[in-house]
Parts: sequence; C-alpha cells; structure tokens
Amino acid sequence: MKEKEEKQNKDCIFCKIARGEIKVEKILETENFFAIKDLHPKTRGHVLVIPKKHFLNLLDLPSSLYGEMLETAKEIALNLMKQENSEGFNLIMNNFEVAGQKVMHAHLHILPRYDDNVEMGLP
Repeated sequence: MKEKEEKQNKDCIFCKIARGEIKVEKILETENFFAIKDLHPKTRGHVLVIPKKHFLNLLDLPSSLYGEMLETAKEIALNLMKQENSEGFNLIMNNFEVAGQKVMHAHLHILPRYDDNVEMGLP
C-alpha cells in the first residue's frame, strides 16, 4: 500500500504543483493549502483549494485541517464575490470517482454564482 501511495504522490498533478514542479499562479497560499483557478471552470472565477500534502479525499484529510481548509475557502469566496461581482457561491468536494472526483487528491471547489444562476451548464 505504501508503494501505491508514494506512486500517487509522485504522479499526482496537485502534488507536482505543491512541490513546484509545475508552475501555476496561486491565488492564495497558507501553511497547508494553496488555491488555484480551475483549468476547466464551471463558472467564471472557479477556484480550487488544495492541501499541499497528498490526501485522497475528505475521508483521508486529517480533521485537524478542516478548519484551515474552510477558512481558506471563506477568504477566497469573499474575494471572489467582490472581484467577480458574484451574488453567492457553492462549495463542492467530490469524493471518489463515482462521485465525480477527477483528480485523486483532495480538493474543494469554490464556484461563484451569478444572478442568472445558469452558467456553463450548472443548474
């Protein structure tokens, strides 16, 4: 199992970003998390909050990091509401492939929402 986890860490795109192997513009960075724009946004301003360490999903993320993850999301959501003139936002975390998780590294989606409430195929 340890070898599989190390391979996931080695090949994981979010781990590569955290290690600086892939350069991206970080919107915000804390001791344990960083935030980036989603490469395939579902709404204007779609952002991902990602732990720097490799955790598969919410069940793998230590509960000691929940608060920091939500505080990071809160700060970003407030900024997005100002910058993007959104009127609200969704927080979404897909856990496991069957639930829509595409990258097997825990991450939280922040989706700014707008008055028309229909953008890029979202209800």
